[in-house]
Amino acid sequence: MAKLRVGVVSPEREIWSGEADMVIAKTVDGEIGIMPEHAPVLGVLVEGGVLRVKRGAEGDLVAAVHGGFISVADNEVSILAEAAELGSEVDVQAAKDALQRAQASIEADQENADARAAARRAEARLRAAGEEV
Repeated sequence: MAKLRVGVVSPEREIWSGEADMVIAKTVDGEIGIMPEHAPVLGVLVEGGVLRVKRGAEGDLVAAVHGGFISVADNEVSILAEAAELGSEVDVQAAKDALQRAQASIEADQENADARAAARRAEARLRAAGEEV
C-alpha cells in the first residue's frame, strides 16, 4: 500500500517527518482525513487543534497544533504550524494550570478573546497528551 510523506514544521523547528498511512487534522472547514492518493488540498488549521498521524505498527503521532496550514499534493502532506507540540512533549501539569488560569479569566470577562485562545491552546495540549478535557 502507498504511504504518505509527512512533514510537520513550526517557525521554531521541524516537529516530525516520516511516512504515514493517514493524517487527520482540524481545519476551519472541519476535520479532514488524508490518505494516499488524496486529491490536492490546501487548508487553514484551527487554533487549538490536534493533529493525528497514523503510522501503523509504530503507533499514532499526536500533536497540538495552533494555526497554520496543511498542504496535500502527490502523497506529500506538509503541516506548516504557527506553533506545535508533540503530545509526548507536553508538560501536563503546566497545561492544566494554563487552562485553569484561562478559565478564571473567562469567568471574570466573558469577552476576553485572549483568554479564550489560551484555553483552546491548553485544551489542545492536554488532548495531544492523552488527557481528558
